[in-house]
Amino acid sequence: MKLIIQIPCYNEEKSLPETLSTLPREVEGFTKVEWLVINDGCTDNTHEIAEKYGVDHIICFSKNRGLASAFMAGINACLNAGADVIVNTDADNQYNSEDIPKLTTPILEGQADIVIGARPIKEIAHFSPIKKFLQKLGSFTVRLVSNTDVIDAPSGFRAFSKDAAMRMNVFSKYTYTLETIIQAGEKNLSIISVPVKVNKDLRKSRLIKNISDYIKISVLTMLRFFVVYNPFKYFLYIGFVLFLTGLIIGLRFVFFFFIDGGQGHLQSLILSAILLGMGFQTILVAFLADLLAVNRKILEDIQYKLRKLENDRTKNRL
Repeated sequence: MKLIIQIPCYNEEKSLPETLSTLPREVEGFTKVEWLVINDGCTDNTHEIAEKYGVDHIICFSKNRGLASAFMAGINACLNAGADVIVNTDADNQYNSEDIPKLTTPILEGQADIVIGARPIKEIAHFSPIKKFLQKLGSFTVRLVSNTDVIDAPSGFRAFSKDAAMRMNVFSKYTYTLETIIQAGEKNLSIISVPVKVNKDLRKSRLIKNISDYIKISVLTMLRFFVVYNPFKYFLYIGFVLFLTGLIIGLRFVFFFFIDGGQGHLQSLILSAILLGMGFQTILVAFLADLLAVNRKILEDIQYKLRKLENDRTKNRL
């Protein structure tokens, strides 16, 4: 059994040494533990530091592509390297590497496909009260959308079984944390949370420049996920609201038409016709979007089988 610990990096020369110095080379249940670093277009000495500390695999991007792309590149590289379990952690040493066995044990015991480390949000001193609230709110929203019981959705400290990793697809350019949970719920993968410890803060988050940006990006991300993974419900609800509103306004016009011939209410008739037309068209879009969603699932199944076939070939070579 092989475990690969992957670390997406972008200019992490100051924090990466401390992160790598605490990573384990032996974890119970595995015969081999390897490290993988994704050099996401770093312009500092991140690559050299990774080599100095004996990182087994280094992926290099010539240009910064963002956290989500780095994460997926790491997942694919880990699979190609024959990983049975993949642990993702951050380069800023936020997560305590001593908790890695907590992430991997449920997978080895067949209790989960994905395990996410839940941080003690209330106890993290450098998190402002509003950030703690938004973290809780975001996790609650993800639980509703994904139908899972994830406690800390934004946590990047997580483990994937080989099968779960092969089923992952990240479309977001911002982050992978929310999308992978929603996909896990959609694909009926078993996902659980375990409590983990955090280390002192080495640097500020690069994903969150300020609270307003965080709220805007989070809302847009959640809406996009809902459209991608639940398009039928999304467009059907909108279409139904538009159609029902137009119908009510139309009935109002009919009422006044029988009372006084509808004089002075022509605008209501026009608005009703517009809303009824928009509602009907949006409902049609819901059915078309559902057909596209079915096609996406078929393509993902094909992709999964191709990844599995390639992984089996890699295993045989190794």
